[in-house]
Amino acid sequence: MKADAHPKYEPVIFQDVSSDFAFLTRSTMTAKDRMKWEDGKEYPVIKVEISSKSHPFYTGKHKILDSGGRVDKFRKRYGAK
Repeated sequence: MKADAHPKYEPVIFQDVSSDFAFLTRSTMTAKDRMKWEDGKEYPVIKVEISSKSHPFYTGKHKILDSGGRVDKFRKRYGAK
């Protein structure tokens, strides 16, 4: 098998820019920005716009669409006569 065929899999901090939330995980992504984590070590930081702390589905602020009304409207307009 070839050496160095796979990218490096290292610890990375993902930081949500819309909320003050960050988590440490492993990833093949890298970044030039670095940040000190709770364990005192510095890790690369990847900034994301949406995470589980800011996504409407996970925060309970999502809107439920009236899909039943849409189906009835479609059938009324294009349904068999």
